[in-house]
Amino acid sequence: MSDLRPLPPRAAADAPATAPAIDLSALKARQHAAWSSGDFGIIGVTLQSVGESLCEAVDLHAGERVLDVAAGNGNATLAAARRFAEVTSTDYVPALLENGRARAQAERLPVTFRVADAEALPFGDASFDVVLSTYGVMFTPDQAAAAREMLRVCRPGGRIGLANWTPEGFIGQLFRVIGRHLPPPPGAPSPALWGTREGLAALFGDGAAAIAATPRDFVFRYRSAAHWLEVFRSWYGPVLKAFAALDAAGQARLEQDILDLLGRFNRATDGTLVAPAAYLEVVVSLRPAR
Repeated sequence: MSDLRPLPPRAAADAPATAPAIDLSALKARQHAAWSSGDFGIIGVTLQSVGESLCEAVDLHAGERVLDVAAGNGNATLAAARRFAEVTSTDYVPALLENGRARAQAERLPVTFRVADAEALPFGDASFDVVLSTYGVMFTPDQAAAAREMLRVCRPGGRIGLANWTPEGFIGQLFRVIGRHLPPPPGAPSPALWGTREGLAALFGDGAAAIAATPRDFVFRYRSAAHWLEVFRSWYGPVLKAFAALDAAGQARLEQDILDLLGRFNRATDGTLVAPAAYLEVVVSLRPAR
């Protein structure tokens, strides 16, 4: 989103401990406004395969209690419900949950939907066997709090499954491009930390028996680079908000920079867009009860 930019890999890793204080509440309000704008569902449904892959990565079993955190339009939610898990789907944007609810109803999948903040989950300790998040929890302002909450609500011996964009991949680079036009507030945390093994170890290491991080690609397939930009500029809140914050000249420069980025990642030669976007598929295995 326009106020959270992945830092370059070394900058993210080497951020000084004395970074400027940031008003996390204000940052969260800006995030909420970004994710509430546009219609993420139009983008989100194209990412369904990521939720399916993640459920396989965590070796999901029928009947397991599953929590989807920052679920968006419910890709991991639906994937888990299709595997006969008992699924609770959460997000702090009610409209996104309604999108997921409509999808679940269309497939006649039993899912519980609940508005919830990833940094303060309204569930008891060890309430779930599996906790999931696809491109969601990585954008929380208080990253340490979100990680602690995921660890807290997952039972001993359970699993946390994540899909997180990497800083070097297409989406990580997209937020870096946006950041050049709209710099984030000083001290704002970088979502890119969730897409690095070092960042995952810092967030989950104390509570994990093991952390497996497998590089994957999600491939954006659109009619053209211009078509991708049209869709994301119209419906993807972070991009929509970024353009809305700029004057006409600034919008033109941002548009050209994004088209240049798409050109660098596009592997198609027939005028269409086929752009791989790197992410980490993560399984955090919790320590069993003593």
